[in-house]
Order: sequence, then structure tokens, then C-alpha cells
Amino acid sequence: MLGKILKTLHEIGAVGVVGSFAAYIVLVATAPTQSLVAYAAVRQGIAAIAKWLLVPSLGLVLISGLLGIAANRAYANAAWAWVKALLGVSMFEGTLLTVGAGARHAAELSAAAAAGQGDPAQLADVLHGEWGSLWLLLSLSIINILLAVWRPRLSRH
Repeated sequence: MLGKILKTLHEIGAVGVVGSFAAYIVLVATAPTQSLVAYAAVRQGIAAIAKWLLVPSLGLVLISGLLGIAANRAYANAAWAWVKALLGVSMFEGTLLTVGAGARHAAELSAAAAAGQGDPAQLADVLHGEWGSLWLLLSLSIINILLAVWRPRLSRH
């Protein structure tokens, strides 16, 4: 019973993570650039997605996955599960550093620029770094899902 609960929580969290990254990418790609006020509003939405959906979903995935490994001897002995766990920890750290803090920083920069107190050119630098991070983290999410579905036999030599 505990295993099924953990698996369900893990899957729900994974849906939240991938959905958050997808929403984040769509908002960044379609953010209006003609109006700094409109752009600042979109950045506030992105920051809200990161704070209220992405980080909690990623935490749920990480905790339920590690508890699932601890609760199931087959997972504890499976190399794919440990690779998945390491990728999950890396994603969590990357998300907190790049997406979580980056989304707040970009929201603050865009709000300051919209109020006439910041440099709009700084936003281009933030956006350039953000794209690479988003695609990398989304790719890691998809790799983790594929590892869970495919469950390859990885040898420990």
C-alpha cells in the first residue's frame, strides 16, 4: 500500500514538474517585448509558477522517489533507480539555483525596468541564460521519466 501511494505521489509530482517547465517555456517564448509593464506582469506569472508549482512538485518527486527506493528492495538494488535519484537531486539543485532564483531575479529586473529604474538590456542577458537552463532541466525531467518507464539494466562494473 505504501509503495502505491509513493508511486502515485511521484507520478503526480512528475506531471507538475514537466507541466511547470512547459508553461515556463511558453510564457518566456510569448512574453510581450513591446511593453515593459506587460513583460513584467508575465515575469511575475513565471515567478509564481516556479514558487507555487515547480519547486513543490520537484520536492514531491524527490522525496517520494527516495522514500520509494528505501521502501522497495528491488529499487534499492536497481542501478537505474540510483541514476534517476542522482538526476533528481541535480534537477532540484539546478531548479533552485537557476529557475527559482532566476525567475525571481528576472521578475525584479523587469519590474524595475517597467518603473523606469532599471536597464532593459539586463533582461536579455537573463533570458539568454534562462533558455539553456530551462531546456536542460526539461530534458533531465524527460530522461527521468524514460528511466522510470524503460527501467534499463545498467551494470555496475
